[in-house]
Formats: sequence, C-alpha cells, structure tokens
Amino acid sequence: MPAPGAVDAPHSSGVEQGAVGSDRIVRPRWRARLVRGFVAVVLVGQAVLIVRGYADPHKFFAFQPFNESSTWRADIVRVTADGQRIPIEEPWPGGYEWDELVRWRVLERPGTMRHAYSGLGTSLDFLDDALDWVAANTPEDDETLYLEATTEAYRNTRGPEVLVLRSDLRDEAR
Repeated sequence: MPAPGAVDAPHSSGVEQGAVGSDRIVRPRWRARLVRGFVAVVLVGQAVLIVRGYADPHKFFAFQPFNESSTWRADIVRVTADGQRIPIEEPWPGGYEWDELVRWRVLERPGTMRHAYSGLGTSLDFLDDALDWVAANTPEDDETLYLEATTEAYRNTRGPEVLVLRSDLRDEAR
C-alpha cells in the first residue's frame, strides 16, 4: 500500500497521471508542439490554395457562392498563309467542322451569345485550348496557318471586353 500523498508509478501504458487524485493525462511537450505545427501547416496550406484559386481561370479551391452573370461570343476565323480570314462556318479543306471537332456544347456555335457557366475566365481559357487543339488535329487542312478568335465578353453585365485569342502556328500550311 503506497504511503499517503505518494504519486503512483507510471501505468503500463506509458501514460503518467497528474497530481494525486487527478485523472489528467500528462503527455510529452514534443507531442503538443508536433500537433500545433501540423495544424499550422494545414491552415497555411488551405490559405495558399484559396489565394491561388482566385488567380486560376478555373477557380479551383476558390468557392464563390453565386455564379457570374457573364456572357460571351466569339468570331473565329481560319487565317491562311496569304492572309485570308475565312470564318469557321465556311467549308474547310478536309471537310472539318468546328462543332464536330470540339464536341462540347459550351464551345459549339461560338458566334452566338452564351452564358459563361463556369465563369468568363474559364470559358475563354477552354476556347483558347480548343483553338490550339483544333489547329493541331486537322491534318487534312493544308491552308490554315492559325485559328483566331475575336471574343466579345460581358463580365457580370459590364462590358464589352474584346479579346483576341490565337492558336499555335500550324506546320501544315507553312
């Protein structure tokens, strides 16, 4: 029987008890520092993702409770080596059609005014990527030097903002 006021030896679990009669568990200080450091790293990481999200056109990790009320349209032309600007609605060498190439409703019929469902920056970024993809994947077209889109955008009903996007130069028409 231990003497009155004596502290018991550590339990077999390796956890020490606090003062006599207390059920408080005493843990090493390094463990508390490790937990605080982990929490700090997680919070800083979340803050970085949120701040970076607003710089990205796709707004990953940048939640916005209300969608933009933005609209856009684009006049897309094929620019030939001799400088002709041929609208994509006209026949292409190889029988290509814009809507069949992109096969995504958001980018089909770009000449009509449409809502920017995922935000204006995202829609225009996808259009820019689509211009590059179409330019790279139309080998039968030996006339087109590059594709060019002149966009007209209204960001949250303000505008118009005009932006010209160009695809990469094609080797086939050089």
